[in-house]
Amino acid sequence: MSDFTAATDPLALFAAWLLEAEGSEPNDPNGMALATVDSDGLPDVRMVLMKDFDERGLVFYTNYGSAKGRELLANPKAAALFHWKSLRRQVRVRGPVQPVTAEEADAYFKTRPRHSRLGAWASKQSEPLESRFALEKSVAALAAKHAIGEIPRPPHWSGFRILPTQIEFWKDGAFRLHDRIVFRRDVPGEGDWNRERLYP
Repeated sequence: MSDFTAATDPLALFAAWLLEAEGSEPNDPNGMALATVDSDGLPDVRMVLMKDFDERGLVFYTNYGSAKGRELLANPKAAALFHWKSLRRQVRVRGPVQPVTAEEADAYFKTRPRHSRLGAWASKQSEPLESRFALEKSVAALAAKHAIGEIPRPPHWSGFRILPTQIEFWKDGAFRLHDRIVFRRDVPGEGDWNRERLYP
């Protein structure tokens, strides 16, 4: 898009930018930094992979017992950042978070490689691990248990959807005179987006 600051639909603009990133980023164009807040009120951030995106929001999956899982269940709000270095662009997303449906989680889990499905059972994500061997032993035991047939989705493994109420687009400019445009709305999925250009 030649002048992205003229866009009126941030979700369509995000889809267009993501498509461009898929053609230029060497690794994981769907990678995003996910920020949550812990029980002490401190921010917590890590990289995750966005696995789905539509007009409702952005979906990622995790172990609900992980740090991010516990934080989001206790305080269902998040921020995410996509940084596409090859395009010199970034997108920031903020909003409330809700769990995906069991049907959505089941459908995605079935698409994962077999070893990733075993890993979802074997990993007590974010818990102390005495050794790498202990993890590999757990995976091996689960592989033997599920040698035949489907591997069901663990009850502690599912997804979250960020419901955007704010989406900001940033594009690198000469002499650090970057272009920034932010879209906001009060209720996820409802009403028109308010668009505003920001100083770099």
